[in-house]
Amino acid sequence: MGKVNDFLKKLGPGLLFAGTAIGVSHLVQSTKAGAEFGFGLTWALFLAIILKYPFFKYAPKYSLVTNESVLHGYKKLHTILPVFFFLITLGTMFTIQTAVTIVTAGLANSIFGDIISVEIWTLIILLLSFFLLLIGKYKTLDKLIKYLIIALTISTILSFIFAGFNFSKPVDVKQVFPTDSSGVIFLIAFMGWMPAPLDVSIWNSLWTIEKRKQQKNYSVSNSLFDFNLGYFGTAILGVCFIGVGYFTIYGTQEILSESAGIFSSQLIYLYTDNLGYWSYYLIAFAAFSTMLSTTITALDASPRAMGITTELIFNKKIKHAYLFWLIILLFGTIIIFFSFTSQMGLLIKIATILSFLTAPFYAIMNYLLISSKYTPKKNRPSKKMHILSILGIIYLLGFSVFFLIKGI
Repeated sequence: MGKVNDFLKKLGPGLLFAGTAIGVSHLVQSTKAGAEFGFGLTWALFLAIILKYPFFKYAPKYSLVTNESVLHGYKKLHTILPVFFFLITLGTMFTIQTAVTIVTAGLANSIFGDIISVEIWTLIILLLSFFLLLIGKYKTLDKLIKYLIIALTISTILSFIFAGFNFSKPVDVKQVFPTDSSGVIFLIAFMGWMPAPLDVSIWNSLWTIEKRKQQKNYSVSNSLFDFNLGYFGTAILGVCFIGVGYFTIYGTQEILSESAGIFSSQLIYLYTDNLGYWSYYLIAFAAFSTMLSTTITALDASPRAMGITTELIFNKKIKHAYLFWLIILLFGTIIIFFSFTSQMGLLIKIATILSFLTAPFYAIMNYLLISSKYTPKKNRPSKKMHILSILGIIYLLGFSVFFLIKGI
């Protein structure tokens, strides 16, 4: 048991990344991908995972070798970059937080049988997350997410295995590329948040700095192992969610609702109807822990990033900057939620598409920073990583242009 605890202590930002990533992109988007296309979009999942990998990796690596966040590095590249990040984040953080919270609230409403409304569940989840972060800070977040990730991993893999055993038809793994407008929009949304929006790389950088404060011997090798475990774990679970969507919904003519409460009830019902009622709590727990971890980590990360960015723009330390932005995000999310409570699908599409279209900015900045004079020479990318990075940037730019031409 001591060895297990020592192992878990070495983990942190990588699992926080996984806790953030394994949310809407997995529970909602991956399940819908399986429900509508079977295993046909697995290529898109792996392509996104591989071509985004360098840019997610560079952020925590830069922070460990320089002992500063990538936001500080952005300012070194050019003083206008923190302003760009500020504006982009201000335009996306409320929608992203609302999208993940509304799914979490819908699941809570389904699990506890309409005891209280989705609206009240939203307030409860947001307020509990708010006070957890306010009182417990990073240390509590770090511990909580580890157990949530372990729980959701076990329950998700078991759900996939049981669904597969219960599937009587031949498994079709033929890959497809959507050609109609709605299919293209879904593909962009799916890849936009798979495994996560690229701005999460900045969150990972900030969590890495916090982890270093908590654990002085948190080394580069520890960080990269932690990151790789969390990052590639999201790929495995993404396939699991696609599989469960395929095994339980594909070919049933079932249309997944745009309403949070209905979608969540529908999802759990479809799973349990296929697997048997005994699996209800397994499915419900997997889904709820998936979304709760995303809700909490997102609520922590955006205010943390905006607080530091505000200090960088005004070039001075601002007291309680994190708390200020935490309160702003809390109330902004509540306002948007009550304005768009029946439009969960629209919110998710907006959030995921914005994430995809802003991804090239973060990819280019992370690549320039890790390759610059501000990173020690021995820690700069290898030739293979340079090539993968360039391919990744071409992919992100190309797919964004493709969406603007075909998807709108």
